[in-house]
Amino acid sequence: MRKLSFQLSVAYYFWLVLFVIAPVLLIIYQSFFDYRRHLTLANYAAYFTKWTYLKMTFNSFLYAFWITLTTFLISYPTAYFLTKLKHKQLWLMLVVLPTWVNLLLKAYAFIGIFSINGAVNHFLHFFGLGPKQILFTDFSFMFVTAYIELPFMILPIFNSLDEINPSLLNASRDLGANMLQTFLKVVLPLSIPGVRSGIQAVFIPSLSLFMLTRLIGGNRVITLGTAIEEHFLVTQNWGMGSVIDVFLILFMLLVMRLTKEHQVKA
Repeated sequence: MRKLSFQLSVAYYFWLVLFVIAPVLLIIYQSFFDYRRHLTLANYAAYFTKWTYLKMTFNSFLYAFWITLTTFLISYPTAYFLTKLKHKQLWLMLVVLPTWVNLLLKAYAFIGIFSINGAVNHFLHFFGLGPKQILFTDFSFMFVTAYIELPFMILPIFNSLDEINPSLLNASRDLGANMLQTFLKVVLPLSIPGVRSGIQAVFIPSLSLFMLTRLIGGNRVITLGTAIEEHFLVTQNWGMGSVIDVFLILFMLLVMRLTKEHQVKA
């Protein structure tokens, strides 16, 4: 048993070093070189002094915040409703089912839905509103992103709500609390771990989106992920792209730290 445990741990640490630590170290190393392969700190200076990068960082956090807030406002009541259903696991599977579909296919499906000749504009034309430019807007980008991220917010919240002991709810009602008080004093606090996990699962990927900004945002939505793709694939300035990547990793670690559950020692 010890030998098996040791072998499994070696495989785990090998995978961790090869696919997590080594790429991060390579990115950090690359960030200290300019496009001429000269050792420099100019990339870091540019990130803090150029308004383009500061605005891009602010926009990335702003988009991620609104996407996370939207998914939370939809996911929490949805997850709460699912826990009350008879065949809740079946309904949960139907909610999670869209995650099995390729992201690119979903993006192209929404391109067809939001285009000038798409289903939404046909619906608006039925009411005499005429065609509207819905695709390549902030609304379409955040709508599609929130739709794609919804299952990742619903699932952890559902698990937290489903694990609440029903006896606690009965005890709350026996002590005279109404439904609202029971929800605010019992259900909501006990579901916070699921909310934290959902925020991590949605906010962190939303910071680094790049494909949806191209296909749905039409390059009008610029995020940190878009800038990284641009520097690596278009301008070939790998050093600047690595700097943005370094700060993106730091931002992700910060979000994980802020949403980490703190356990109080007895």
